[in-house]
Amino acid sequence: MSAAAQEARSFTVAEDDHGIRLDRWFRRHMPEASFNIVSRWARTGQLRVDGKRIAPGDRIEAGQVIRVPPLEPAAAPAAAKPKKARPPLPPEEVEFVQSLVLHRDRAAIVIDKPPGLATQGGTKTERHLDGLLDGLQFEAEGRPKLVHRLDKDTSGVLLLARSAGSAAFFSKSFSSRSARKLYWALVVGVPSIEDGMIELPLAKQPGTGGEKMHVDEKEGQPARTRYRVIERAGNAACWVELQPYTGRTHQLRVHMAAIGHPIVGDGKYGGQDAYLTGGISRKLHLHARRLRIDHPDGHKLDISAEPPKHFEESIAHLGFDRAAGDALPFDEPKYSETPEGKRKAATAAAKARRKERTGERRARGGGRPA
Repeated sequence: MSAAAQEARSFTVAEDDHGIRLDRWFRRHMPEASFNIVSRWARTGQLRVDGKRIAPGDRIEAGQVIRVPPLEPAAAPAAAKPKKARPPLPPEEVEFVQSLVLHRDRAAIVIDKPPGLATQGGTKTERHLDGLLDGLQFEAEGRPKLVHRLDKDTSGVLLLARSAGSAAFFSKSFSSRSARKLYWALVVGVPSIEDGMIELPLAKQPGTGGEKMHVDEKEGQPARTRYRVIERAGNAACWVELQPYTGRTHQLRVHMAAIGHPIVGDGKYGGQDAYLTGGISRKLHLHARRLRIDHPDGHKLDISAEPPKHFEESIAHLGFDRAAGDALPFDEPKYSETPEGKRKAATAAAKARRKERTGERRARGGGRPA
């Protein structure tokens, strides 16, 4: 067994691995460490990310440091095996994934992800976008990179980076919350407040293996969602615009269910109450309508995607005016709502208080001496 296998090692997460699950990172970079081994390391606290305990299903971020404990003798490989080359995509799969492209330039590709297509693989998920990215290489040297995700049954705008540099740029925009995402959803019932902010902390629900989230006032991470009612169908349902100001897993779905208005078709969080009668599709009615994000070339990328067929049919069935969806202004969040904005606002307020105190002292002293 090599000395490396006998000692704990540290690895820095690369940009290409930003956002993937920890167990997937091991499959990519340490296939000799089986899932059972990784799970045992995590369970016993030997596996750490930035010094903190982590579960195999947790997602990692570029720049984080993974501490990997020594491999057991039986698990250490006799010799390093070369990675298997991915088989070429069938022509029909290339045609399919290229048909999703909404925008393409030197730094980015934007696609319209259809509902039912997972962004990444997992248990019992063999066909996914990550496995189709070879079909979007075009003239670039490598395949594009995922920089954010949509749930399997959520449709709409999804951004891909075409190089490691652009991946780092876009990832920073998402992590700093400067990227703006706008979703459309049909929800059960009508909120009493038509333009509101939901601020409920979210955490993984115990006993679900991290596959489900819930509101947790004590241990949850801060989560904020703005919603605006676009149109209503009596008191039975309404069409809403959703803007997440944080990026927690399943945030929009959990938040709407938590205020008593689950997204139509979201049985996971709304149960049977999430389904409407009268011919409305039982599919999830959540669509990433628009993305606005800074581009490495200095301009803003602003892309929209049309809703899928079942969403359009439900809008028509409920008698909504299709043009109403884009009638609301795409307001920028108040500067104080962003972390950087809060810091700058606090600095400005402190500065104003100092100036006020200085003015009071000068008034009491009759001004500066001549």
